[in-house]
Amino acid sequence: MAEQQQRGSAEELIKVVNAVAWIGGRTKLYKRECSQLVRRLRLMLPLLEEIRELKHHSLPDDAVNGLLTATLKAKQLVSLCQAGPKLYLVLERETLTKRFLEIARLLAGSLDHLSLEKLDVSDEVCEQVQLLHSQLKRAKICANTLEARLHDDLLSVISGTPEEVDQSALRRLAEGLNLKTSAEVRKESQAFHKVKGENGIDERVKRALQLLSSIQTPDNTAAPEDLSSQMARTDASTLAVIPDDFRCPISLELMKDPVIVATGQVRFHTYERASIQKWLDTGHKTCPKTQQVLPHQVLTSNFVLKSLISQWCESNGVDVPQRMGTSRKSCAAENSSFPERATIDGLVQKLASGQPDLQRAAAGEIRLLAKKSAENRDCIAEAGALRHLVNLLATKDLRTQEHAVTALLNLSINDNNKGPIVMLGAIDPIVEVLKSGSMEARENAAATLFSLSVVDENKITIGASGAIPALVELLRDGSARGKKDAATALFNLSIYQSNKARAVRSGVVPHLMDLLVNQSMAMVDESLTILAILATHPEGRLAIGQSGAVPVLVELIKTGSPRNRENAAALLYALGVNDSSHLVAALELGAAEALAELAQNGTARARRKANALLELSSKHQHQQQHHRCS
Repeated sequence: MAEQQQRGSAEELIKVVNAVAWIGGRTKLYKRECSQLVRRLRLMLPLLEEIRELKHHSLPDDAVNGLLTATLKAKQLVSLCQAGPKLYLVLERETLTKRFLEIARLLAGSLDHLSLEKLDVSDEVCEQVQLLHSQLKRAKICANTLEARLHDDLLSVISGTPEEVDQSALRRLAEGLNLKTSAEVRKESQAFHKVKGENGIDERVKRALQLLSSIQTPDNTAAPEDLSSQMARTDASTLAVIPDDFRCPISLELMKDPVIVATGQVRFHTYERASIQKWLDTGHKTCPKTQQVLPHQVLTSNFVLKSLISQWCESNGVDVPQRMGTSRKSCAAENSSFPERATIDGLVQKLASGQPDLQRAAAGEIRLLAKKSAENRDCIAEAGALRHLVNLLATKDLRTQEHAVTALLNLSINDNNKGPIVMLGAIDPIVEVLKSGSMEARENAAATLFSLSVVDENKITIGASGAIPALVELLRDGSARGKKDAATALFNLSIYQSNKARAVRSGVVPHLMDLLVNQSMAMVDESLTILAILATHPEGRLAIGQSGAVPVLVELIKTGSPRNRENAAALLYALGVNDSSHLVAALELGAAEALAELAQNGTARARRKANALLELSSKHQHQQQHHRCS
């Protein structure tokens, strides 16, 4: 594709993506699907902007045409969701959800043809596109959505005789589609006529419109003030679209007391306590969603989800749901199995007080409580402590700062706290603590980053925040514990390719080599493991080779522990397979005999690497002999 044409195509794609984003943010139905589609398309924008500036690389026509086709289809689909007849959108739910899936597959197929490795685009953009590609390939149809429930209500309403119409389903349909007045129903009918024409309207739609009209009050029977008072009396929870994650999968109602049920899988499922308890009390021994046999019937309160539901209710003007007519605090405080709750609520109030002495003491106590149990960690997060702890990271009081970052470290042990901590903007202030806090605070900041980086998306965010140079500095200057915390965080972050380059450019290799040589620090395993993962990047291999690593690796293969020998062999192979001079140097230092012994007596991985090195050595020697003979 010619450069000018390529630039024009990139600009056209950017315009279409921005248009989809604008329209997709204004849809009334299929909000989840449109939001997901917009989010994925926006991930392409940095790539498109870099493609627009490419001078010497040509994009495959298949890739560009595929992206244009997919984005134009996306624009057409979100436009329909934004302005199309609502009853049509609900009635054609299956077709429309398949169209969303089709667009995801088109985008994934187009990205398959891009050959990013041949384009001069940044590592960060490549990584983002790879993440997008994996998301697109995993795309699936959303289940249990608002549209699915409205579809069921619509079918229920139009399938029976007038005497059999489910009035509650009809009211839910009117509320969910915002067809609550005669004017709104007439407008919906006109929209159908505009799209389909008089003869093209489905009989089922005509019946639904007639039934919806039958429950409406004429537009002029109520004065404006009467309508206002009527709306004020309307239950806000029926007007606000409740997120699916906040509904109980059994009752489909907003959860008042969400509890976790263990299924034996990595993922758990959350239900309203009363609904799942009724399910269990009737003799069921399986999870309602997965039908798997439950390993036990213990119900664990999902405090974090309960807190998120409360925040959503407050933001949308919906009364916070209460269990058995009691408030959250009194309900939790009366729970004799959890006596810490009243204490935690008091500590959170002190965190929010703005008084430095109270904040310092409260952060210290929360730090200890969070270390004590998983229940405490959930309860502390549910009580609203996370936001205050993140804010305290910026305090000038080093002791308070130390308590805050350590409390966040302890809270992040629970996986369901990791997301909220990152969403509250904790990464940047944690990195600042890592750079300039007390030594203990720096150590715990490094450990917190490691804990948060367990989530793959967070590896990218943390790497881009400037954390890696600060971790390298702690690796160099920290205490024994600080060095270990820095090393574990660096290892986890370096799983992502762009973070490997950041670590190498931050000068991590010489410090890792020092730790290999100075075995009194007892960090040989950690250093070898990080070096091995850095060696999968060209810059990493170059830096390791230039650091004089080969003699150290050969010595470790000869005399190290089984794990050290395994990692040293893996690292030597990564160097030798890409640069034969390292292999020659190792052989000159007597590596062949040590590798032969390792191939017989090492761990399974060590044996594989040793055999691969011996085979590589044999191949190299054969090539050298052939070269001399010729």
